[in-house]
Amino acid sequence: MNKNSHPEIGGRSAKIALILLVIVYVFNFIDRQILSVLAEDIKADLNITDSDLGFLFGTAFAVFYAIFGLPLGRLADVWSRKKLISIGLVTWSLMTALSGTAKSFFSLSVYRVGVGIGESSASPASYSLLSDYFPPKVRTTILAIFSSGVYIGAGIGIFLGGWIVELWNNAYPDPSLAPFGLRGWQAAFMGVGIPGLILALFTWQIKEPKRGMSDGIETPEHPHPFKEMLNEFIGMTPLALLGSKQYKKLLGINFLIALMIAIASYFLILWTGDMVQWIAFGLGCYVVACWIQGLPIRDYATYSMIFKSKALLFSVIGFPFLSFITYSGAAFGPAFYMRNFGVSEGEVATVLGLTAAIAGMTGVILGGMIGDKLRKKYVNGRFYVAFLVILLIAPFNLGVLYSENLYASYIWNFIVQLISPMWVGIAPAIVADLVMPRMRAIAGAFYILMVSMLGLALGPYSVGLLSDTLISQGYSDAEGLKTALAASMGVLIISAITLLLACRYLPGDESSKLDRAKELGEVI
Repeated sequence: MNKNSHPEIGGRSAKIALILLVIVYVFNFIDRQILSVLAEDIKADLNITDSDLGFLFGTAFAVFYAIFGLPLGRLADVWSRKKLISIGLVTWSLMTALSGTAKSFFSLSVYRVGVGIGESSASPASYSLLSDYFPPKVRTTILAIFSSGVYIGAGIGIFLGGWIVELWNNAYPDPSLAPFGLRGWQAAFMGVGIPGLILALFTWQIKEPKRGMSDGIETPEHPHPFKEMLNEFIGMTPLALLGSKQYKKLLGINFLIALMIAIASYFLILWTGDMVQWIAFGLGCYVVACWIQGLPIRDYATYSMIFKSKALLFSVIGFPFLSFITYSGAAFGPAFYMRNFGVSEGEVATVLGLTAAIAGMTGVILGGMIGDKLRKKYVNGRFYVAFLVILLIAPFNLGVLYSENLYASYIWNFIVQLISPMWVGIAPAIVADLVMPRMRAIAGAFYILMVSMLGLALGPYSVGLLSDTLISQGYSDAEGLKTALAASMGVLIISAITLLLACRYLPGDESSKLDRAKELGEVI
């Protein structure tokens, strides 16, 4: 390989790319997480409920993050990944800054949708790029280092958001006298959004590695990358089914799926009264169903490698329910401390921000390193880390919620933030290892889609809805939120069962991967 045309595996270019992509992920989660520490001010100014906050933090972002992640994941498999990441970074940074102009729940929802669309470009492309830059033996560790950006960004987002709000509100107690009439939470959105536009100039300079080079599997350049992305967009609609000889049968099945989703959404709207939540979630479910139906028509090999691997399918169900817990805690953690202990935005910003950054970064990297070491000895070694998280996270979270002493709760929270992310680098590594190099970004997009729909779209909203329900039944704001967060631990049962099933099938799926790919016509 000519080193002048393509950078070497694990070399200087690889390390620079890793550093820049970690910083991108930091900005990704600053813009995503800042809403949590601004929640109480936004709730008061826009006169919204906890379930509305859950929608803004989760569903408004997650559904469109998931939907656009599929065609952009396909584009990452066939086009320049560093260009895609840079364009996405500009988009979500601009949308975050514009969130500071929001005057209503609707306008803030629209900007959160824009943030979700922009951010959907980053992770699949980054997973794919880093998997080509570094060999399989250190892949979990590298993806864990990359994923540490989640916790650094979440910590910085809470820290900056909390302090900007507190300092701004103290300086301008009368918003009409503030610059441009901005309130503290609006200034915070603008303050964290604008720097991302500058970072995009640096990510554009990343050197693109040759696809498949770390696995020794040569992958030719695709001649029409944007046509592939367009096909993936079409593949998210019933139009994709017209390419099949059995299109009448498939359209009939598609209609039944749409009808079932519509009926389920209707009854959920009647039950909860939240029309926008269930229309958005129902739309997301229908788009996912269309994409799955159309994928074998567009790319049967990719469809088979993903959906005929039971280990992969059980993994992309089990891991997202771990994220259900972490996203719910991230969305309502600051509000929990403000309501239950009466602490200020500044104190919450400092303690939770530093905790998320230090403990979260340590935990995710440690989990990746342990996962790689266990994988050398045991086929299912990476899963053992996930089971450790499942075993410990519930009792430690209950310590956070039910400690009567504030500082004891902070200590429990540090332990939770250390343990809870240990699985984060493991999940995408398992998914990447079960498909061929040319399929990694789309498989990664599917994994992120499942995390977004099951974890992010359902987690914060469900906790917010339960909190609202309990408050309406006579619980205080503090007790309602605390009880809702505690009840969310029940989904760990789903994670435990599905990941045990994934363990059962992983050895066979890994050992047969190349043979299955050859049978599907892949060039090895």
